[in-house]
Amino acid sequence: MNWIGFKTLTMREITRFFAVYRQTVIPGLITSGLYIIIFGLTLQRRITAIDGVSYTVYILPGLIMMNVITNAYNNTASSILQMKLLQQMQDMLITPMSNVELSLSFIIGGAVRGFINGLLVLLLGIAIVGMPVEHPLTVLLFLLIVSWAFSSAGLILGILAESWDNIATMVNFFITPLIFLGGVFYSINMLPGFWRTVSLANPIYYVINGLRYAVLNVGDTPFFISFSVAFIMTIVFTAIGVGLFHKGYRIKS
Repeated sequence: MNWIGFKTLTMREITRFFAVYRQTVIPGLITSGLYIIIFGLTLQRRITAIDGVSYTVYILPGLIMMNVITNAYNNTASSILQMKLLQQMQDMLITPMSNVELSLSFIIGGAVRGFINGLLVLLLGIAIVGMPVEHPLTVLLFLLIVSWAFSSAGLILGILAESWDNIATMVNFFITPLIFLGGVFYSINMLPGFWRTVSLANPIYYVINGLRYAVLNVGDTPFFISFSVAFIMTIVFTAIGVGLFHKGYRIKS
């Protein structure tokens, strides 16, 4: 294990997004604040509470997870694709680091960005609406697992993508719809039977539901199931991403 190289590349990925925090951190906080004001405080006049929790507080775990997913995913995907387009990946591959070490460095960078953004939105929710945190250690663990999972997903797409349009297409047509259909602004128990069944097939629903339970101690699905889905996604995405990187798929040419 080349610890010096591994630490150096990992810190590069972390400082890369911190250097442009106006693009990588601040927008997520502003967007979440707007969602709280527009959707939360406004709709709460019509939907006072869900499962005994005020509507504004109920949607906050979904907003947190939305920031975690998008930031973790975008950080790794954009970093890999940028290095491919600038012909920097070949220089990276000749360093005295294994492909596993290289891929894990990229994943950790994205996971840290997702985790920090999620934590900041959590603090924002506590500050604005006094959101309770019922299981703080579970919240931190869950944020870390989901950040890692979608950072690994970003690694996969960054390897497969050949242009920025490929990344935008995946975000606009797959990830964003799945997030909004995953119960960010509602309980799936409010849906008709067919659409509730469809929601249960959405993996992002489970990460939102799991965080909602960890934060508010309420959920539509048992926490064990949500945690299991998140953990399985983490293992699968990591294995696929590291495997593709190790094989040099679309990164050695």
